[in-house]
Amino acid sequence: MRRRLHRGDDEAQINITPMLDIVFILLIFFIVTTSFVKEFGIDVNRPSSAPLEEQPQSELIAIRIDENDQIYFQDRLVDIRAVRANIESGLAVQPDAAVVVIADRAADAGLLVRVVDQARVAGAERVSLATRAR
Repeated sequence: MRRRLHRGDDEAQINITPMLDIVFILLIFFIVTTSFVKEFGIDVNRPSSAPLEEQPQSELIAIRIDENDQIYFQDRLVDIRAVRANIESGLAVQPDAAVVVIADRAADAGLLVRVVDQARVAGAERVSLATRAR
């Protein structure tokens, strides 16, 4: 019969080096694939409790968006591509006029943002949002 000799060096060990390699590879993968995108938005000034300062109707350029996402400039149906040109012509006649976008509650928010963007591109310094009283 043979005797088994036990040596202290032959104890079972778990080598965790490959597992650490995989963890570091996954960490590098997630760092590289993460996109650091800055989100853009528009600043909306909320109304204060102070009394409103009314402007004469003649100093306003009104653009209306109805519930069917149709755009009206001075009660005339226009396309989104014509909004900029109409605002530019309105500002040429009244340089200090404020642009007011009157949107229906059911109107598309993306269309509203596009109209506000067109007003800014046309050179309007004061663009306000409003809704129609029911």
